[in-house]
Amino acid sequence: MPDTHEVTNQVPPLVHDVADDPALLAALHREGAGWAEEELHELGRLAGSEQGQEWGRLANENPPKLRTHDRYGHRIDEVEYHPHWHDLMRVAVGHGLHATPWRDDRAGAHVARAAKVIVWNQAEAGHICPISMTYSAISALRFNPELAAVYEPLLAAPEYDFGLRVPTTKRGLIAGMSMTEKQGGSDVRINTTTATPSGDAYVLTGHKWFTSAPMSDLFLTLAQAPGGLSCFLLPRVLPDGSRNRIFLQRLKDKLGNRSNASSEIEYDGAVGWLVGEEGRGVPTIIEMVNNTRLDCVLGTTSLMRQAIVQAVHHAVHRRAFGEYLLDQPAMANVLADLVVESEAATTVAMRLAGATADPAQQDFRRLALAVTKYWVCKRGPVHVGEALECLGGNGYVEDSGMPRLYREVPLLSIWEGSGNVAALDALRAMGKQPQSVEAFFAEVELAAGADARLDDAVATLRKELSTVEDAQFRARRLVESMALVLQGSLLVRHAPHAVADAFCASRLGGDWGAAFGTLPPRVDTKAIIGRAQR
Repeated sequence: MPDTHEVTNQVPPLVHDVADDPALLAALHREGAGWAEEELHELGRLAGSEQGQEWGRLANENPPKLRTHDRYGHRIDEVEYHPHWHDLMRVAVGHGLHATPWRDDRAGAHVARAAKVIVWNQAEAGHICPISMTYSAISALRFNPELAAVYEPLLAAPEYDFGLRVPTTKRGLIAGMSMTEKQGGSDVRINTTTATPSGDAYVLTGHKWFTSAPMSDLFLTLAQAPGGLSCFLLPRVLPDGSRNRIFLQRLKDKLGNRSNASSEIEYDGAVGWLVGEEGRGVPTIIEMVNNTRLDCVLGTTSLMRQAIVQAVHHAVHRRAFGEYLLDQPAMANVLADLVVESEAATTVAMRLAGATADPAQQDFRRLALAVTKYWVCKRGPVHVGEALECLGGNGYVEDSGMPRLYREVPLLSIWEGSGNVAALDALRAMGKQPQSVEAFFAEVELAAGADARLDDAVATLRKELSTVEDAQFRARRLVESMALVLQGSLLVRHAPHAVADAFCASRLGGDWGAAFGTLPPRVDTKAIIGRAQR
């Protein structure tokens, strides 16, 4: 076939070290995990390599398949994944993105893990779901020290050992979580799954509406015991080698997160062991939920960073109307605005990771995590959508990779409490733990006097919080304001002046429109965009 034209003005592939992120690296050192930088770059180079990108593409284009029966008619309830899913999992577990930090005595272990999640999630986001649940399960499992003694070392082991076998015979384990049911969703207190005592265990019967990563080795689940809603540990394979009576009904056909299997399951006399006390199921499993909420923030942060790096890369190489997109003021405004949003998310995410293992910071973390989960995850879809638009029609085409990001990012606002749930949880934290409010403002006011716009926003927020009238109706506005002053305080203290000034002028000072790309004229867009240019 003859050549009909010469291909020009196309953007070259982006192959880079994903960990080459100035905001992330600064936070890594600031929060006490500078010792992990070399490994973070190793992971970043793989995530941004042709190989890492191909693993992610193929794992999503070849989603998991449910096999309920074998060829002979025997019930097997297994899920087949693409081989590159296992490659992604092997890297994640090998680098300790799962439960390893809980058994790492080094200061900053949870911070290092958070940075790795932000980096490796950019290769492929779906497999981080079971990684996150494994990480999050430990603090809940410790409510039963006997079970924790058996399973925690295996959950924390840096070995990915796929396949359904007796958990104690494996080199490493993956944990899942199964809470929601058809009739209640987030309202888990009306769950109908029952747990009947049987010797030292319980027998569970019921249906779960969402159970991600059903090939996990262990699950924490909620069921109604004689003493009320309780938390239980259920293995897929029982100690005697028989399959637990957990039956996979179907896999969910989801908007995004295609590489990860999410299922509906049936407990038909499944055996489980009590974790915590009867009737204390929610307080027990909330330990797991709070950690997965942090990972929702990390995941959103990761996708926002990936989206803006792709957008800047496109603008650097693509010409329109005689100029490179990067050099056109309207595009520079959009890109700088997106970088500011991304760096604000990165900075607060890493601050929360730094508070994870410090008992003295738990009041701050309790409230700040709910606030940040609401706001950062709510900003993700509009951020990624705007970044996609920077590529024009090219961004709407699957080959660009941007549609996969756009489909993925809404999940993180929904997972572990969608917008209203997160906002109302922040109100609940303030009501039940008033000391968390004091801890929150103590953090914010570390920047007092550094920027008048921030100071004014903090004063306004205090006034807004001083009345409880219509608090639920105002929940989103209150929590949004809290998130913005927290991000503003962190950026004023730690970010370059160009980034902090742009944030305070727009998000706090009101010199901003209703869409990205409406920063005020004096903002140093060149300095800001340079932080995402590769």
